[in-house]
Amino acid sequence: MERIPILRMGNFLLVTIQVDMHDQLALTLQDDLSERINATSARGVLLDISALDMVDSFIGRMIGTISGLSRIMDAHTVLVGMQPAVAITLVELGMNLPGVLTALDVERGMKLLRDRVASE
Repeated sequence: MERIPILRMGNFLLVTIQVDMHDQLALTLQDDLSERINATSARGVLLDISALDMVDSFIGRMIGTISGLSRIMDAHTVLVGMQPAVAITLVELGMNLPGVLTALDVERGMKLLRDRVASE
């Protein structure tokens, strides 16, 4: 079964999506990520979607669900690398992704996570 790698970087988990997302892969990612947050006591998740050219409503909801799961498990989520077409699609679909922080790139996303965790 295809899986998206989840890398640990200190207190954070880095998820870089480099393949086209399909529904089953998104559900597997949710399960894997929640297990890794629990196992590592991660305080943040950086979700890099820079390789995604398009999203549908299911993938948009998956991003929101990952953020919600992470927050319940005491971890913040930052979404980075969003292509303009992806942002436009999410807005056109009416998705506002509450609780999802965003940054332009991985470096800014990591800084945002560090600042969030430090302020608690």
